[in-house]
Amino acid sequence: MGRSELTFNLEVQGMKAVCPLGEVVGAKMIAENKIPVISCEGGCFRGEIARMAAHLVGKQEPFMRGCHGEMFTAPTSAMADWAKKAEKVIVIDGCFMKCHGRVLINIIGKENMIQFDALRIYNEGNKYTDIMLYDEVSEEERRQLAQQVADKVLSELSTQTRTHLKNVDPGSGQGAGRRESAACRLVCEHCEPSRNAAMGT
Repeated sequence: MGRSELTFNLEVQGMKAVCPLGEVVGAKMIAENKIPVISCEGGCFRGEIARMAAHLVGKQEPFMRGCHGEMFTAPTSAMADWAKKAEKVIVIDGCFMKCHGRVLINIIGKENMIQFDALRIYNEGNKYTDIMLYDEVSEEERRQLAQQVADKVLSELSTQTRTHLKNVDPGSGQGAGRRESAACRLVCEHCEPSRNAAMGT
């Protein structure tokens, strides 16, 4: 497998317009202190599972699906502002390439992002390694895999935040700071009951 570690800049053509709906939703999400969830949107099977899983996670409190297009390419938009002001941004990448995370890290910083590799969660025995087209796998199986990824993400988020709260006093100013402590409280308040609801328990 080829490997490139070259860091590069990508020039994006600017535009004056922003998405009117994105402005309304972005401002609302900031006001409600929601945590954005973005995902790989690749046209392959891996991207499809990540996208479906992100929709499932985004239905649970305190999360909500975000528009990565505006976050990446419209820096003055409400969507981009939401990503920068949010307690954390959850990124569900489709595979080890971690494309979205590698872009977002330069916008909000590594410390404000929690990243998941969806393929690693469900690809037991390398069963899906060589599958490219999303319709090579049945719709029902895709749903099951997406649910598996969503359940794992919600579980990991709950575990990570609870572990952090055990080790860092949110009011002490230690560790990753107030931004992470606030995120920990948000996720811990909502993640466990939301995960149970997602699994139907």
